[in-house]
Amino acid sequence: MTDHAPSPRPDGRALAPDLARGIMLLFIALANVPWFLYGASTWGVSAHHADATGLDAVWQTVAIIAIDARSYPLFAFLFGYGIWQLHTRQRAIGLDERSVRRLLLLRHLWMIVFGAVHAALLWFGDVLGAYGLVGLLVVLLFLRRGNRTLLVWAAALFGLLGALAVALLVAGAVLSPGGDAAFEGPVSQIAAITPYTASILPRLGMWAVVTVGQGVLGLVVPVAVLVAIVCARHRVLESPESYRPLLARTAVLGIALGWAGALPSVLVRYGVWDVPEWTPLLLHGLTGLFGALGYVALIALVVASLPTGRPAGALVRTLTAVGKRSLSCYLLQSVVFAPLLCAWGLGLGGVLTQWQAALVAVATWLLSAVLAAALERAGVRGPAERLLRVLAYRDRHPSATPTAP
Repeated sequence: MTDHAPSPRPDGRALAPDLARGIMLLFIALANVPWFLYGASTWGVSAHHADATGLDAVWQTVAIIAIDARSYPLFAFLFGYGIWQLHTRQRAIGLDERSVRRLLLLRHLWMIVFGAVHAALLWFGDVLGAYGLVGLLVVLLFLRRGNRTLLVWAAALFGLLGALAVALLVAGAVLSPGGDAAFEGPVSQIAAITPYTASILPRLGMWAVVTVGQGVLGLVVPVAVLVAIVCARHRVLESPESYRPLLARTAVLGIALGWAGALPSVLVRYGVWDVPEWTPLLLHGLTGLFGALGYVALIALVVASLPTGRPAGALVRTLTAVGKRSLSCYLLQSVVFAPLLCAWGLGLGGVLTQWQAALVAVATWLLSAVLAAALERAGVRGPAERLLRVLAYRDRHPSATPTAP
């Protein structure tokens, strides 16, 4: 059925995945916060203001190159890695394969429910639904497949995305520019809807589009998840010191290709390349996958360089505490952003510039780090993690639940 050996149970929780999740949440906050701004014309299909100058223009350039479409593939990779980690842990404590698959399916179904509630209450760009949907498909279709099958499918989907990206580039190059790319579309102005009750249905409608479009049709998330499962089977992040050459090549090439692939979007944004604004869209997403893999490889190399036998420093402990509670910290961002920035709340999204909103994102991430560190010292899980665990595990038959050592 498979061409891999079962991963042995680790002696302790791997550092690299949690550290990567902790850092990734800062990227997620920076990527999401522009969508809570409103009142200004935006550029193309992004939330970046079309008339940006000064610090706003500088921040937009940094975000387009290093963050936009680079943060959610990183999240997707870590999500896929976690699927196999959970599978391995449950098998190691004696759960049969059928029960493990059922647990994973329940977990992913509840993630979709969490995402829908998150969207209805606060944030239409929620990714929990998208990852839950991909998780269902992966568990049903690929979890018991061999590594070669997973890599073939990942390569095929990546090739399809690459072909579409080239086709879009060619189409944009032969067409005349579509005029001014600035607009005030419904997506960029959802945060402007008031009162609160009137904003619920628009958020849910956009969330449904994001869940299917970004999760499945966008192809990036399925590719990242399939590659992550293969990496998890080889325990790349649990034993980064054993994969230094591979991780070094991935970090250098991945980040270089990820950043270079964003340059066409920057050129179009500032009118240097006179083509329709959608021309580099798929190329930006395609190379974002390289950037995400490069980021996670770089973080794994950092972990491999840490001295063994010593307690982790305060910074590493704090970042891993955030990573262990990534679901709670992710939801906390919306709890801060929505009432602070949306028109139905304090309405600061209609006042702040983009670089000022980025400072709000950093401050929110720092708040989540302080809270996560406090929970870590108290030995308490994040509240969202606890709820998801209770919901996913509650239907397991007592006889199928082994006693954990």
